Amino acid sequence: MLVYRVGKTKHANDLSGEGAKINGGRWNHKSVPCLYTSESRALSLLEYTVNVNVEEIPRALSISTIEIPDSEILIINEDSLPGNWKKVPAPSSTQDFGTHLLQGLKKAVFRIPSSVISEEFNYILNALHFNSRNFRIKSITDLVYDIRIKLV
Repeated sequence: MLVYRVGKTKHANDLSGEGAKINGGRWNHKSVPCLYTSESRALSLLEYTVNVNVEEIPRALSISTIEIPDSEILIINEDSLPGNWKKVPAPSSTQDFGTHLLQGLKKAVFRIPSSVISEEFNYILNALHFNSRNFRIKSITDLVYDIRIKLV
């Protein structure tokens, strides 16, 4: 399966999960590495957009296309999530939930509904899982961010 990640060009080849480890995110606490990816380029851009201030958008952005093994995906259904999982900012309950999955995951990836569009899915890649060595960057494409997205 192919998944997509929008980020700074200088980090486009990085599969270490270091950014999420440093900053934390909706599904991980700080100090827990992972990669946030989406099922489409459009969802990846939307997820990026809701998580960055317009002043912080770098000039050099890229979309990384990453291949992940289908056999390594654990599907998490919405009814399994904490009741406040869509709350902004992300509550500690979602960070606890995701960190627990990342630290005890038998699979290298978990599929989770997007908090922006719950009928679409994000894929959280466990950078420390043994099978993360099977993640492959297939392509990196420059992305010119259309500022109109943030002005709406």
